[in-house]
Amino acid sequence: MLLLRRATAAAVGATLAASALLTQVTADAAPLPDDAVPCRADVPTARYLVLFDPGTTAEAASVSTTLACGTAVVFHDAIAVAVVTSADSRFADRIGRDRAFSAGAAVGRVAEREPLPEAVGPVPETDRTGEQWDMDMIDAPAAHRVSPGDRDVLVGVLDSGVDASHPDLAATVDPAASAGCLTGVADPSPAAWAPTTSAHGTHVAGLIAAADDGRGVTGVAPGVRLASVRVVDDRGLVFPEAVVCGLMWAADHGVRVANSSYFVDPWQLTCDRGAEHVVFEAVRRAVEHATDSGVLTVAAASNGGIDLAEPRGEASDLAGGRRVLDSGCKVLPGGLRGVLTVSAVGPDRLKAGYSSYGLGSVDVTAPGGERDDRCVLSTVPGGYATDCGTSMATPHATGVVALLASRHPWATPQQLTRMVTAQAESVPCPSDYDLDGSGAQDAYCSGYAAFNSFYGHGMVDALAAVG
Repeated sequence: MLLLRRATAAAVGATLAASALLTQVTADAAPLPDDAVPCRADVPTARYLVLFDPGTTAEAASVSTTLACGTAVVFHDAIAVAVVTSADSRFADRIGRDRAFSAGAAVGRVAEREPLPEAVGPVPETDRTGEQWDMDMIDAPAAHRVSPGDRDVLVGVLDSGVDASHPDLAATVDPAASAGCLTGVADPSPAAWAPTTSAHGTHVAGLIAAADDGRGVTGVAPGVRLASVRVVDDRGLVFPEAVVCGLMWAADHGVRVANSSYFVDPWQLTCDRGAEHVVFEAVRRAVEHATDSGVLTVAAASNGGIDLAEPRGEASDLAGGRRVLDSGCKVLPGGLRGVLTVSAVGPDRLKAGYSSYGLGSVDVTAPGGERDDRCVLSTVPGGYATDCGTSMATPHATGVVALLASRHPWATPQQLTRMVTAQAESVPCPSDYDLDGSGAQDAYCSGYAAFNSFYGHGMVDALAAVG
């Protein structure tokens, strides 16, 4: 992962002995110039995601990293991706800018994102399922009368942390399967995977599996277990090293479905070129490994109202830079092969104005609410609150997949995808999509009733999943 000073045989040996945390590092380190100088600490320590060639050993990666003036934090040998820290400003140049990227350095100091939902009061004993129009839309109450899902099915909530003390989630969250990944290294301690300032993960978790106990709300699959895998930091940012860590944790700990209600920063769309290729390829490898390990990743289409099939024009990143978009730019992980991508509809079953879309980019749709109408009620630390977004639509689809996995315990991710899309209720393109009454269409839906750019194969169906 690095390229700096020449190391003596003894120094290299010590490096290898200390690299037990790594499980791979890439080779192909360029030869050092004769005038190479010692490492220096001339900038604040930054964290890098580093790509290595497939098949690189942990030892080779560790040596490469050390020579480039970095310290390997973890090496994911199955995908040849490492997380490295360095305080040397020359690290990326030495290891190669085509294989090292620091999301933290690229983002720098950014404003916090839109506040996430907060609890409105103490957890009530009253039954609020009558307010869950979203569950009625996908026939979840009828599905519960057939099956609530199987406890053997573990769903990973890759998010901002899940409040395991909430009465609707206390029996559902599995602490032994949970971990925090904010540093890029999995930390199973409860403090690492519990929420701090964000209610987002708890809201998502409730939509998937809140208990069917006659009080509060009920999730789509209340009988399954949840793993809280924290990848969203207190600013609402989702760095690629955290996502890679989360997906690898899911692959290694028996997760069947991984809910990903986010996009990978620092770009809403990551392009498979230049420095962005490092992020794109690392996440792609992690998703592929998770899929091969039996994990189906279910992801949000994002809330930018973008045509994901044909992104065009320019976009700004969190650091204020301008980028040209094209078909090689994808929302991650939603735009990757093998991921089930979900758009959002409001109570009227019409694509929500904020929801991104795209023919071949969206697989199914689910209720996410419309900000000018009704949002979706779910759990938050200390109570309940409503929120809207593809972040809310995605856990509805995840819950349906969990019901399918309960009924078909040996189904592969590909088979689960085929089942959920085949059972989806077709939603045709709207004849008029003028949301503001201006006379102009706010977006154009392409395709036909059974498969189109707004709704993919259609609305997920919980009753079909169990019946």
